Amino acid sequence: MADKKVNLKESLTKLNTIVEWFEEQEEVDVEAGLVKVKEGAELIKVCRKRLSEVENEFKEIQREMDKE
Repeated sequence: MADKKVNLKESLTKLNTIVEWFEEQEEVDVEAGLVKVKEGAELIKVCRKRLSEVENEFKEIQREMDKE
């Protein structure tokens, strides 16, 4: 995931799927839950990084437009 651009929509969909999984559990399997939490944490980490990159791209475009 680190080498290609993260698709935010796909990542948010995956996060939503994890949340739904937890909501559907009557009794959460602790081991399975831990795997889901780790997956969610990694998704959040890469989303934050990508959002930062997108923000920087927008700022760069704004600077270029201000120059004109």
